[in-house]
Amino acid sequence: MPTTNLNPAIVQAMASVEAATAHAATDPRRPRFHFRPPANWMNDPNGTIYHDGYYHLFYQHNPYGDDWGHMHWGHGRSRDLVHWEHLPIALWPSLELGEEHVFSGCARVNGAGEPMLFYTSVGTGDPRPGGTRLRARRRRNEQWAAVGDADWLTWRKHPANPVLALDTHGGPDFEGEWRDPYIFDADGRTFLVLGGDFGETSAVALYEAADAELTRWTYRKLLYTEPRHRTRFCECPNFIPVGDKWVLLTSPYRPVEYVVGDFDVASLTFTPQQRGILDPGYNETATANFYATNTVFAPRPEAGAPWARRVILLGWVRGFAPGRGWNGCLAIPRVLTVGPDNRPRQTPVAELDTLRGAHQSAAPVTLSGAAQVVDRLDRSVAEIQATLDPGDAPRCGLRLHPIDANAAAVDIIYDRQTILVDGIPAPLALDPGALLDLRIYLDGAVMEVFAAQGRVAVTRVVDLPVDGLTVEAVAHGGDAHLTAYDRWEMTSIW
Repeated sequence: MPTTNLNPAIVQAMASVEAATAHAATDPRRPRFHFRPPANWMNDPNGTIYHDGYYHLFYQHNPYGDDWGHMHWGHGRSRDLVHWEHLPIALWPSLELGEEHVFSGCARVNGAGEPMLFYTSVGTGDPRPGGTRLRARRRRNEQWAAVGDADWLTWRKHPANPVLALDTHGGPDFEGEWRDPYIFDADGRTFLVLGGDFGETSAVALYEAADAELTRWTYRKLLYTEPRHRTRFCECPNFIPVGDKWVLLTSPYRPVEYVVGDFDVASLTFTPQQRGILDPGYNETATANFYATNTVFAPRPEAGAPWARRVILLGWVRGFAPGRGWNGCLAIPRVLTVGPDNRPRQTPVAELDTLRGAHQSAAPVTLSGAAQVVDRLDRSVAEIQATLDPGDAPRCGLRLHPIDANAAAVDIIYDRQTILVDGIPAPLALDPGALLDLRIYLDGAVMEVFAAQGRVAVTRVVDLPVDGLTVEAVAHGGDAHLTAYDRWEMTSIW
């Protein structure tokens, strides 16, 4: 990892991560094919961008422990969205400027060809995790920028900071939680959205770039609002063109929510048409396991395919037990599309197939009440694909059963109206006679389930067995059929 010309604060932070790495590596459930730092805490993906053949991923990072605090921006890059290279920590809180944390944001190349990072600068006394908000502050949040070198390895805070401040931003008198910039383009114009709240309103505010250097921004309007009694705050807003629709994603202190609609650039009006929950996974403490999304536009993997509109969705997987020396990882990258019903579709990127190792398949089988073992895994690091014909069974699916008979099984069950992933319900009603396809990714302490060509995506943080498990096909109350089953061991991305 290059370490030349680094700020002393970053050198110190990286030394802390290096000292914690050996302990983190001892956890047998630490993810092997999900991106995560070498050690310590990770949360929101930030600054996701494709540039000069690399995918750049920045992320909220505490280099000093495996819990939240001391927010920096970690940095990694990849040629294929799958295999990652850790790079030097990019951003640090400038304590001498009264900056306690560098919160979430985005990346952009400005009109002068300079790489820039945009983030929320948080002064001493600002937000803590878990929803607590301290109102006594040295200063309110500001939006800052940093400029990188040609290799995107070393960064300096922009002399024009703050590029946006509440006293001069030209919009509503937002309270201090104004944050999480996200930049997008529409009809040759460059815009930025931010989450903010005032009075009884939670809002996503819209700004437009006033210069090619992206240091001056003009407030335009409120793009989207929610009553505050329903939505406390619209964290991490992403506003994305997907096909001929626009998708607004927010993380409102509960599972990520989507709004699909039309965006008229002339009037800057967003007209919602469909809304819902993007990924309903959560754990026993009611922590949403998939949170704080970001996106990147990417080339298609097929040779000669157009660059076009492959929208890659990234998200933070959270809810892990503390004390492991690491905490948090990235969900597997997903291709985001919008179906004819104006609802999102999420499917794993095709590049993940390069991680497949040893393969195991099972013959089709009819299920009539009793569970039938179809596979045995030595470890919980695998991709499973299965197709079920529900037949006349009210309930059918798969059960992941630990070798240890005293440990709890993990069920993935379809009941005609929902699919339940370890007890977490996601709405799904198949057409009569339709087959149910499942793609399941197991990675130590993470399980991600995709169903019905991406109509359902559920992330679940659960300690999977380290000494192997059996996969059983089950049906209740009638006959169902397992028509196809394939499983691959997954190799490490490191």
